[in-house]
Amino acid sequence: GRTLTRVIAETEGAVLTGALEAPGSALLGQDAGTLAGLPANGVKLSADLWSLSAEADGILDFTVPGATIANVAIAAQRGLVHVIGTTGLSPSDDAVIKSVTKQAIVVKSGNMSLGVNLLAALVKRVAQALDDGFDIEILEMQHRAKVDAPSGTALLLGEAAAEGRKVQLDQHSARGRDG
Repeated sequence: GRTLTRVIAETEGAVLTGALEAPGSALLGQDAGTLAGLPANGVKLSADLWSLSAEADGILDFTVPGATIANVAIAAQRGLVHVIGTTGLSPSDDAVIKSVTKQAIVVKSGNMSLGVNLLAALVKRVAQALDDGFDIEILEMQHRAKVDAPSGTALLLGEAAAEGRKVQLDQHSARGRDG
């Protein structure tokens, strides 16, 4: 949230209308600008997305799966653009997200980096060109406490390879560990 607050402050035409924090957090009520290392901006952290989103055009959501599912329902009710960078979403979470795309524009990626998304496009093309004699392996190293292993980036690359091979990733993958 602090990074998003700084980027919004640096982006001409973008206005931060609210900042969300988990219910019960010690940060509730604090100024989002101050927390982001900027001058105070008058936007206080709140746990009430419904109220925060009343004047918003969209929601930037880099939270946790449970929060994202709650947030996507509000985005759909309000007809807002919902940008989702949350990782660790389950197939049932993805189904919920897909179900609201008639009411809200949803942009979701396991990694928002232009370079990583270009890499995913290249992985898909290479996977299309390789025959079945080649295995495709996505290997990532994380600390054992990472809550969303495999990462969104690893899943994005795995899904690109599977799409290139015209197979379902969950039917053709072996995972050493899920966080």
